[in-house]
Amino acid sequence: MSKTVPDETPLPIRGFAAAALVAAAAAAAVWLAQASLSDYVVTLLAVLFLNAALAVSLNFTNGFTGLFSLGHPAFMTIGAYVAAILTFPERRKGTMLPGLPEFLATTELSLLPAILIAGAVAAVVALIVGFPVLRLRGHYLAVATLGLIVIIQSLATNWDTITRGGSGLSGIPRLTGIWWAFGFMLVVIAAAWRIKFSSLGRAMMATRENELAAECVGIDTVRVRMLAFVLGAFFAAVAGALLVHLISVVTPRTYSVLLAFNLVVMVVIGGSGSIIGAVIAASAITVLSEALRPVEESVGLYGMSQVIVALALILVLYLRPQGLFGSGEPMIVRRLFGGDRFGQTP
Repeated sequence: MSKTVPDETPLPIRGFAAAALVAAAAAAAVWLAQASLSDYVVTLLAVLFLNAALAVSLNFTNGFTGLFSLGHPAFMTIGAYVAAILTFPERRKGTMLPGLPEFLATTELSLLPAILIAGAVAAVVALIVGFPVLRLRGHYLAVATLGLIVIIQSLATNWDTITRGGSGLSGIPRLTGIWWAFGFMLVVIAAAWRIKFSSLGRAMMATRENELAAECVGIDTVRVRMLAFVLGAFFAAVAGALLVHLISVVTPRTYSVLLAFNLVVMVVIGGSGSIIGAVIAASAITVLSEALRPVEESVGLYGMSQVIVALALILVLYLRPQGLFGSGEPMIVRRLFGGDRFGQTP
């Protein structure tokens, strides 16, 4: 009688191999889409990847640590302007951006260093803002981060010698393509997955569930929340920088309160703390919004997609308040990528 030999491959290695295979298959699908689909659809896919990355990055604060932040559009605006100024052609800066300091006026970087600098600037702003703001909880924190959007938009509007004010910056080099967006999404998902299924992720979840109990077992809840806030700001700024180099224009209101609402809806529908849930919800909402655009224009019912998204949110909150997957991941995904090696998914 034959005896089954158990697979003794370490779970982290198996998880990495599975992740590599899935990423390779997804990359093949992206290559096929780029080769066979129209430029419009390829651009839509790039926007979808960036929205998925944004929804996952919002999970650092709103999902893992239980904060209710609406500040992602503010950090996206910071990232967009910083990266746009750094990549803007040097020959045009003198006429379009006369107020730039000399070292910026003579600097023209490629996309990668520009988006990394943009992310770092937003992370520093989040660190400074986080000290007073993260003392707040619930709707007080939501209002404070909402105010941050207004402050950043007002600054971008009034600092016209550097940002061109309400006219915005146009003619930004179109350096972002579908591969940049796809690669960034993979990086954000990998970072979120690694953090979630680690001791840091456990500390974040514990802080979300019961702050007092978490402090009693030695978790520095202030540091944990601050780290989540800064990480979310960094990835939001990079996403904003990539998106502005996809659409080639940015204004102070490009990333608005409406975007903050959509991102929160993506996280809530997917499940606060669920990485795969955020990706699925972001993809569905992006496709739905774009599919309804021709209907809105032909019928004249502008904003219909937002009404449908709001109704979907109400239905989810009524029928399944925890979202599609709660704070966990689908069982098949956890087993495939080794998410169960730390026990049950949070």
